[in-house]
Amino acid sequence: MIVLLQRVKEASVYVNLEIIGNIKKGLLIYIGVSKNDTYNEAILLANKCANIRIFNDNSGKMNRSLLETQGSCLIVSQFTLCANTSKGQRPSFMKAANSKKAKKIYNSFINQFHENKIKVATGLFGENMDVHSVNDGPVTLIINSNNQ
Repeated sequence: MIVLLQRVKEASVYVNLEIIGNIKKGLLIYIGVSKNDTYNEAILLANKCANIRIFNDNSGKMNRSLLETQGSCLIVSQFTLCANTSKGQRPSFMKAANSKKAKKIYNSFINQFHENKIKVATGLFGENMDVHSVNDGPVTLIINSNNQ
């Protein structure tokens, strides 16, 4: 599982020009689910995202987590994070989980944020979305469950 997270001042997601989710200060999280990913990995990465210290403390150092700052998160599915670009010019998505499995794991990831009492907004799984964000920093991290 691959998660790309961005610290944002605000973010929103639209489907068919209609806003379906938005947040103020917090994290915009893109999640890509691979064929071999598990529910345990979803929980592990959700907790990592909730607790990673990338928000500034009173001294201006990145020393506070999403939980500590009581920020929100906007979670968007993005199978393209699972792309293999090692050969040729066209990405291969053979490593991405099928839609049924990916949606279940995506929902487990989201539910872990709810369990941590974090305000969550989401995109619409499997839909073409327009995502708008104002990055803060910018701070952007890639977290791969294979490296945990």
